[in-house]
Amino acid sequence: MRQSSRQQVLEHRESTRLQYALVERAAGLGWARSRIVVIDEDLGRSAAVAGTRPGFARLVTEVTMGRVGIVVGIEMSRLARTGRDWHQLLELCSLSGALLADPDGVYDPGYYNDRLLLGLKGTMSEAELYLIKQRMASGRLAKAQRGELALPLPIGYARRGDGQVIIDPDEQAQHVVRLIFDMFTRLGTLNAVLRYLAEHDVRLPVRSRGGLDKGELQWRRASRETLQVMLHNPIYAGYYAYGRTRIDPTRQIPARPSTGRIVASPDEWLVALPGRMPAYLSVERYEANLARLAANRNTAATPGAVHNGTALLAGLLRCGRCGGHRVNVQYHAWGPAYVCSYEKTNYGAGTTCQHISAPALDRYVTEQVLAAITPAALQVSLHAAAQAEADRAQLDLLWRQRCERARYGVDRARRQYQLAEPENRLVVRQLERDWETALADADRLDRDYQRFRDTHPVTLSAADRDAITALANDLPALWAAETTTDADRKELLRTLIEKITVAVVGETELVDVTIVWAGGHETTGQAVRPVARLEQLSYYPRLIERIRALAAAGHTARQIADALNADGLRPPKRTNRFGVEQVRTILHQRGIRTQHHNTPVTVLAEHEWSVAGLAAALRMPTATAYTWIYRGWVTAHRASDDKHWIITADPTELDRLRQLRDRPPGYHQHRRWNPPNPPEPSQGDQE
Repeated sequence: MRQSSRQQVLEHRESTRLQYALVERAAGLGWARSRIVVIDEDLGRSAAVAGTRPGFARLVTEVTMGRVGIVVGIEMSRLARTGRDWHQLLELCSLSGALLADPDGVYDPGYYNDRLLLGLKGTMSEAELYLIKQRMASGRLAKAQRGELALPLPIGYARRGDGQVIIDPDEQAQHVVRLIFDMFTRLGTLNAVLRYLAEHDVRLPVRSRGGLDKGELQWRRASRETLQVMLHNPIYAGYYAYGRTRIDPTRQIPARPSTGRIVASPDEWLVALPGRMPAYLSVERYEANLARLAANRNTAATPGAVHNGTALLAGLLRCGRCGGHRVNVQYHAWGPAYVCSYEKTNYGAGTTCQHISAPALDRYVTEQVLAAITPAALQVSLHAAAQAEADRAQLDLLWRQRCERARYGVDRARRQYQLAEPENRLVVRQLERDWETALADADRLDRDYQRFRDTHPVTLSAADRDAITALANDLPALWAAETTTDADRKELLRTLIEKITVAVVGETELVDVTIVWAGGHETTGQAVRPVARLEQLSYYPRLIERIRALAAAGHTARQIADALNADGLRPPKRTNRFGVEQVRTILHQRGIRTQHHNTPVTVLAEHEWSVAGLAAALRMPTATAYTWIYRGWVTAHRASDDKHWIITADPTELDRLRQLRDRPPGYHQHRRWNPPNPPEPSQGDQE
C-alpha cells in the first residue's frame, strides 16, 4: 500500500480503503488470511526515491528471501515510480517464483509475455510521474510569471487573507529589519552585525508558519544563517523572484530529496519582477550589499573581510612587479610583513617577488590618508556626532517598543484573568501565574531600559560634542589612540582607498607606491622600508664617501654619527638614526682609520674574508655569517686582536656557501625523510 503524501492520506480516504480491501483479493486467489501480510509503511511517502520507503525495502527483502508467493497492489505505480526499482522487483520475483497481481489480473514475471506487459506498465507509470511533474512545474512557472504564485515570505513580511503581501504591520518588526540593513551598511560585515545584535539583545521577528500559533509573531535569537538569507533575499528590494535555487543531482545525499540545493546567480532566476513587492530598501542599496558581501570573501580578486591583525593594508596591496597580483601578509616574531609569493607558489620560483616590512608601509599610507581627510575635520566631527545620536535613537526606539509590547502582554494577561470564572480554580491559578510572570518581565524591561538611558542618553551632551570635535581636530592622535582598534583603522582605509600598488626599487630601501583612491583618483610616492644589509641602501656609495671624508677630517665616531643624521641618512634597519657603535662597526668593516682610532687594521691573506666582507659577497645579513661561525659551518679563526673573526673560503667553498644561503628558511630544523632500505632477497629469491 502507498499514497504519495500525508495530505492524500487525510483527504483521499477512498483510495486507502480500496488498498486495504486487497486482502479480500488475495484471499479470493486462495491464500489463507493468516498468511496475508499488509505492508502499509509507505502511506504518505513518494515513490520517486526508493531510499525513503521502508515498506518497499521490506517487500524487496521478503521477496529476496523467498518468503513471498504473490504481491498484490491496486496498480503498478503503487509499487514503484522509477524503472530501476520496478525492474529490480521484477527480476527478484522471477528468480524467487513470486507472482504479481492487480485488479486486472495475475502475472508471472518468469513468463516472457507477462514480463513484457509488466515492463510496459512500469514504463507507463514512470512516464506518468514525469508528465505530472512537468504539468505541475509548468503551472507553477506560469503563475510565477504573473507574480501570483505564493512564495514563502521572509522576516518582516506578512500575507493578508486575500493573498496580498504586505510589510509586517508590527512596528517593532519593521524597525528591527531596517536596523539590520542600516547596521550592515555601517559595519560592513555579517559577523559585525551579528555581534551588534547579540550585544544589544535584539531579537528577530518570525511569523510561525504552522502549528497552533500559525501566523503569530515570535521573537528569536539572531543567527548568521538568518542574516545571510535576509541580505541575499531580493524581496527586500521589491523583487518578486522565483527559481533562485536549483537541485544539483551530484550534490544530493541518498535518501534525502531536500539536499543538493544550490543558489543560482540573478541572471539564472526563472522569474524576476521588480517593483512587485513592498520594499525595505532601494535596488541600488540591495546591489551594494551584495557587492559588499562578495568583497568580504577572501579570494585573490577581493580584499576580504576586516580581521584583527596588525597589518593595516591586508587585502588592498597589489604587486607592481608581477602583474598586479595580490600581496599577502606574513606574521613573524619580529613583526608582520607584506610578501608577494605568486611566482614562488605557482611556478616554483626560488625566491619571493618582493618583501616589505608592514609597519614602514603602513606608516606611509597612514600619513597620506590623514593628510587627505584633515581638511574635512569639522565635517567629520559633525557627522560623527549625528551618527552617534542616530544610533542611540534607533536603540532607544527599539527599547520603547519592547517595553510597550511587555505592557500589552501584562494587560492581556490581566484581561484573561478577569474574564475567567472564579470558580474554575484550575484555570484561574494558571492565568494568575501568567499575569505575575508578565508583570515581572515588564518590570525587568523597564529597569533595563532605564539603565540603558542612563549610560546611553539619546542626545549627546555638550561635553561629548566638544570631545568629538577635539578628536576630529587632532586626527593623528585619534588614529593612534588605544580606543581605536586595528579593525577600525582598516575599515577607514578601505573606505577611502580602492587598491595600492607597490614595487620595490631593485633591492634598495625605496618602494614605489601608487594609491588608487575611492572614485579613481591616483597618487604616487615613495616609502622607505628596512633592508638587511648596508649595501642595499640606495645612497650606500654616498654614505661611505661621506664617512671617509669625515674620518679624514679628524671627526670622532660620535661626530660622524651626528653629521650623518643631520644629512638625513639612516641605517638599513631597526632604527632611524646612526649611533656611535654603528659608525665604529662601519669604520672597522671598511678599514677606515681615524685620527682618534689607532687600532691597526687587520691585513687579510688570499682567500681570507672578514665577517662583513663575506656577508657582502654572499649578499646576506652579517648576523647570518656569525651564526654560521658559531655553528661551525665555515672555517674561521680569531684575528690577532682577538676581537674579530677571519673566515677562510676559496672559490669552491664560496660556491658551497651560496648553496647554503639559498636553502629555504627552516631547512636545517626539519627532519629529512629517508626511504626505508628494501629487504635483502633470500637465498631462494636469488636462485
